[in-house]
Amino acid sequence: MRQIKRTSSFLGAAARRRFGGCCEKKKKHKQRKLGEKMEHSKEVTQKKTLNKCVSGEEQTNEAGAVGKPTEETEARYNRLKLFDKVMQKSLEKFIDHASFNRFASTFRPLYKKNPQRMESIHKQFIEELRRTIQEDISRLMEEGRLDFKLNELDKMESAAKNNQNPAWRPSGVPEQDFCSFLMPYYQKQEAYMQLELKKIRAENAALAQKVQAGRESVTQTENRISTAVDEWKASVTEFERLPSSLCPTDVFDV
Repeated sequence: MRQIKRTSSFLGAAARRRFGGCCEKKKKHKQRKLGEKMEHSKEVTQKKTLNKCVSGEEQTNEAGAVGKPTEETEARYNRLKLFDKVMQKSLEKFIDHASFNRFASTFRPLYKKNPQRMESIHKQFIEELRRTIQEDISRLMEEGRLDFKLNELDKMESAAKNNQNPAWRPSGVPEQDFCSFLMPYYQKQEAYMQLELKKIRAENAALAQKVQAGRESVTQTENRISTAVDEWKASVTEFERLPSSLCPTDVFDV
């Protein structure tokens, strides 16, 4: 019996060792295959990344000439989009303050009588309020020419980038800062007034020439009239002398 037990235990141990060895071989084989797959996937990923980088560089080079206007348009669109987003968020916050609970607490007797009707009224009120505010915002954007102002902002930004001079900083003396702010404005106004004065003087000189020409024309006309009158007087005198010369009084004496 002991011999049989020893034999069976020996066979069991041998079987376990063989089975364990097979399992370890399978595990190693699986790990090796998994490692090969991971290396292959890494190579594929690297190739794809390289291709994407190359195509991205090609697209960047192709869009080099058109890049600036597109960026400017996109920046302007982003500003409009940001403004619209801010206004919509402000509108939503304002609408949130007009919640149904506050609306119902304001009109509590009506709410107690007919809650469903009150809810419908609140819904219509919110829709009308939202529509009215949205129309006012759109009208303000049109009247304020927001698109034109954003275009001016782009020009100022590009001019500031190209300007190499240091930006203005306050000196700490209010009088000097105020004068430095107002002097360019007054200088522009002075230049404008000088230009307008020059135009007015030129117009006055042209008008004076026209008046002088008119006066000379009037003088010439007066001279012609006086000459014609003198000629007419001379003709009348000559006509008065003509009868006496044709019919002398001594011819008719008896």
